[in-house]
Amino acid sequence: MSMQNNRCSIMKLVKSLNDREANGGFWLPNIQRPFVWKEEQIERLFDSIMREYPISTLLVWRTKDSIKHRKFIDNFRTSQRLSEYFVPDNEHVKNLVLDGQQRSQSLFIGLRGSYEGRELYFDVLSGDPVAPDDIRFRFRFMAQPQWPWIKLKDLVHDLERERPNKVFSKLETKATAQLDEAQRERLRDNLDLVWREFAHDENISYQELDGVDSDAYQVDDVVEIFIRANSGGTRLGKSDLMFSLVSQSWSEADESLEELLQTLNQSGYAFERDFVLKSSLVMLGHGAKYDVAKFRNPDIREEFVSKWPQLSDAIRGVRDFLYGKTFLRSDKAVPSYLSLIPLIYFRYHFADKWANAAGREDYILRTMLTGAFSGTPDNLIDRCVKAIQERGDFDVEEMFQIIRADGRSLDVTRNTILGTRYGKAQSHLIFNLWYRDFDYEPALEGNLPQQDHIFPQWALRNEKMLSPTTHRTVMKYDAAERDQIANLALLTAKENGFTGKSGQLPEQWLPDQVAKDSQYLQRHLIPADPELWKLSNYDKFIEARRALILEKFKPYLQAAATVGVEDVAEALV
Repeated sequence: MSMQNNRCSIMKLVKSLNDREANGGFWLPNIQRPFVWKEEQIERLFDSIMREYPISTLLVWRTKDSIKHRKFIDNFRTSQRLSEYFVPDNEHVKNLVLDGQQRSQSLFIGLRGSYEGRELYFDVLSGDPVAPDDIRFRFRFMAQPQWPWIKLKDLVHDLERERPNKVFSKLETKATAQLDEAQRERLRDNLDLVWREFAHDENISYQELDGVDSDAYQVDDVVEIFIRANSGGTRLGKSDLMFSLVSQSWSEADESLEELLQTLNQSGYAFERDFVLKSSLVMLGHGAKYDVAKFRNPDIREEFVSKWPQLSDAIRGVRDFLYGKTFLRSDKAVPSYLSLIPLIYFRYHFADKWANAAGREDYILRTMLTGAFSGTPDNLIDRCVKAIQERGDFDVEEMFQIIRADGRSLDVTRNTILGTRYGKAQSHLIFNLWYRDFDYEPALEGNLPQQDHIFPQWALRNEKMLSPTTHRTVMKYDAAERDQIANLALLTAKENGFTGKSGQLPEQWLPDQVAKDSQYLQRHLIPADPELWKLSNYDKFIEARRALILEKFKPYLQAAATVGVEDVAEALV
């Protein structure tokens, strides 16, 4: 087999991305997962380069085969679809990056493009010695910053055309104040470093699997190399490895799965590729255990492809039921999606019984509220599926018996409700049950409901007491006491913003809200006694509000063993 080790400068690599004239150019095979690095990760990569840390070797397949591939993204946005970057199949020479996408894509964004509309800037006076984990050379995606921030792509471009001394003179005139000698020296050093690290030195190494001059590296070989190269670390999840095998047999796999995920997540959910593949394996009768070897079986791959319309329809159907019947309408309100898999299996195999099956809402709310499918539930999923298959129906009581037999609790207790804390997935679930008619349309990101403290954090932190053990002054309310659900409410962005609550004490902001809305206190379960709105009465407020919350959820607590979810839903409204 022919494998070559090559080196080049960072800019030479970046200029070769998406450029067929550059010896075929570098591209991404569609088996690669989407780009996932955040701004901070990209900025840290550039800091590492300036520190002269080595960049890991890339793995590249050089081929003429008609392999589905896509362009690198220059102007990255989280809302964009990968299909926008697909390249028509062709038999031209091309270099496909099998390992190293996140690094090479980050370099392309920083040196040629933008991230969410902001370009990468470099603080040309940064570089003070710091601890290894800290940032030494400051890079940041910004809109229109001032000195000493300089756009990196322009800086590197200038250094490619002119010597660092000339660029130094240009930049010195841009300074908002005269530079002292230390700053002048730092600027010279940084310019020299940028020139060496990005434009001059061959800092990028890549191993090339040659499939053009040698027939040793064909599609099957390369997919196996791709899997082995990525399965040893954490760069790719099992779903990515499985999907690489599916894509090998199904040319439209990437477009179909992307289209399904976009449909599933258009209202705020966060279904992922691995959930779709895991659910599909279960529907096809191959168990919930997530094993790459399953998709190495060509029969399973062929079955997956041929039955994809029915598989995806079942997943969509359960997602629509989740949204329409349980009021769990965002990812924050869904602690785990795994409990949906038995329902998806039922929807797939017994579609004619789906509409009339009782207890589905109860099953979803109870399993999610109690975390019944947390941890590693593969065996539990398999047992639930087996029961559905044998009965030919979905029996919620049988599901609950199986879950309890697995040593998992379905009890909704006082602590389940009152023990919930700020920002946790459980709190979003409880709030979705509590505020069933919460209106935050239009559902824009800046208008989503916000969890907020009724008594603000700053006020509770400032409350002090004398420690009975150390006799020192300490904070009276720790984080658990400040963040408990009895001190939380779900507010609209407007209610919580500058013209609303805006960090005030309840005795300051509640009277105005009550004057505008007679149902305000009842909706938020806030004690009506204004004396309890005072900071000095925080403990009494919490005690009174806990009682109101438990009263609100009392029907559901009782329903843990006796009442169906429809009765509970009415009681919670």
